[in-house]
Amino acid sequence: MSDESPLIRSLRAAVAAAPEDVPLRLHFAELLLAEGRGDEAVTEAAVALQHAPGDEAARALMVRAMGLPAVAPAAPQAPEAPQAPAAPAPEVPAAPQAPAAPETPARSSTFDWDKAEQEVGDLVGPRFVESGSGTGGDLEQPLTADGSGDPGDASAWDIDAPGSVRLADVGGMQEVKDRLEAAFLAPMRNPELRKLYGKSLRGGLLLYGPPGCGKTFIARAVAGELGASFMSISLSDILDMYIGSSEKNVHDIFETARAQAPCVVFLDELDALGAKRSRTHHSGLRNVVNQLLTELDGVDGAENEGVFVLAATNVPWDVDLALRRPGRLDRTLLVLPPDAPAREAILRYHLRERPIESVDLGKLVKATEDFSGADLAHLCETAAESALLDSARTGTVRMINMKDLLGAAKQIKPSSESWFASARNVAMFANDGGMYDDLVAYLKKKRKL
Repeated sequence: MSDESPLIRSLRAAVAAAPEDVPLRLHFAELLLAEGRGDEAVTEAAVALQHAPGDEAARALMVRAMGLPAVAPAAPQAPEAPQAPAAPAPEVPAAPQAPAAPETPARSSTFDWDKAEQEVGDLVGPRFVESGSGTGGDLEQPLTADGSGDPGDASAWDIDAPGSVRLADVGGMQEVKDRLEAAFLAPMRNPELRKLYGKSLRGGLLLYGPPGCGKTFIARAVAGELGASFMSISLSDILDMYIGSSEKNVHDIFETARAQAPCVVFLDELDALGAKRSRTHHSGLRNVVNQLLTELDGVDGAENEGVFVLAATNVPWDVDLALRRPGRLDRTLLVLPPDAPAREAILRYHLRERPIESVDLGKLVKATEDFSGADLAHLCETAAESALLDSARTGTVRMINMKDLLGAAKQIKPSSESWFASARNVAMFANDGGMYDDLVAYLKKKRKL
């Protein structure tokens, strides 16, 4: 359905919102038939006949959609002849004709759908308004937390082949890219320099920040930059009800990654997998952390050659400190809400297949400061719902405009605000050893500290 026209998609949504509107459903079926979708047109005509059994227009459309001869409409009348003796004569014609007479003209006379189709079809104005306030971003790949093909859906032993996603596909976030390149990627890309300086082909990186800001997508981009396979691990992939099975799962995961090296092992929600053992009362979870530490080290320090461990968390202060010592997850990167170029790229991505007109991205980007990638996706969905409901209520199909988008931006509160409220206390009172200096600098820049 991705190749459907905006009018077809809008009418499909309008029919879903008003399933008993027979003329609307028949008009939708006519458009489907005109586009060569006969099977779908037959389905819509059948539903229309369920709501209005005596509707001749629905019967005629059903016949045309099924490719029957033009004389076929007379066939449905044949069973009516023997039915007449089985019931009182006056009631037989009254039953089917009573609803058909008022229903079809009453609804169809209120709106000219053919004229509306022509008007919407002729509306080919610019989708976006170019203005001086634009950020200039033209990337189509969004920086979201819920990208297509969520790796969390895969089992612990399923490995994705090296993907095509690169850091260049991440909209904006130049500072994050530069830090990744300097601290993590450059040594891995230069084997001769790595040998000269005695740098092993292994490493660990902890991504932290507010939810919905693209930590998983960045991890996939890093795997793409390294040309490595990708394995995503969550708590559900590891925990088992039987004693010792959880630790075995951790070992099997790393053994699979070593066999498939180079491989990126992505530990999602690290605070659940590697919570502080001093706060964990369940011995099974403590044993999982201990096993994870063992696998990160490797038996002789060389087993993990070609295995890159990336982890993500919203609450790094709840992660066991032993996981963050040098040689394990020794690099930390703060992933903040998308900057202006990233927000423009995300908005373009989520609006790319929606019927929009005269959207000023520069103005919309300014109105969505501090929005996460997930917030921006929700904004586009909310604006689409507003235009869809308006079209269903008025009977006039219209495009999504700036009023819908700015109205949605006012309704949505940035989801990162609650995270920064908690992070502020950590930055002020628990920044031992400068562990959260990046967070402190950002809070000062935003005047939140």
